[in-house]
Amino acid sequence: MARMHSRRKGVSGSVRPHRKEAPPWSVTDPKEIEKQILELRKAGKSTAEIGLILRDKHGVPDVKLATGRSISRIVEEAGMGAKIPEDLQKLIQKALAMRKHLTDNPKDLHNKRQLQLTESKVRRLVKYYLSAGKLPAGWEYKPESAEILLSR
Repeated sequence: MARMHSRRKGVSGSVRPHRKEAPPWSVTDPKEIEKQILELRKAGKSTAEIGLILRDKHGVPDVKLATGRSISRIVEEAGMGAKIPEDLQKLIQKALAMRKHLTDNPKDLHNKRQLQLTESKVRRLVKYYLSAGKLPAGWEYKPESAEILLSR
């Protein structure tokens, strides 16, 4: 598949081993894993950070194989989910940092182009999340009010 904003083909990355059940050496107690996930979420960790911590420190290679549910599903069911999906939130933070850079460096044309591409990705994700029902109807991304949006 091609890259989103260039005319090049993508470079393949690593692929997880195909497994149907957790390996025998891993921690597979679903209640204990869910408890650790909720503790890490209360500490302010994102779902990606939670997955890394569980893998590196607690010996859980794949939460979905061990519990049958993803980290984000476990967090949402506990009522601790974010109002804005995590990937969208990270893209908005990136766009805000670029806008701040552009106020200090208005002639940085490369950054201006990257900001356009990043905001294009934001609008594309917003459109998807609206159709999927993960964002409320009528929600839209406005660069002027994005900082207020993330502070909630």
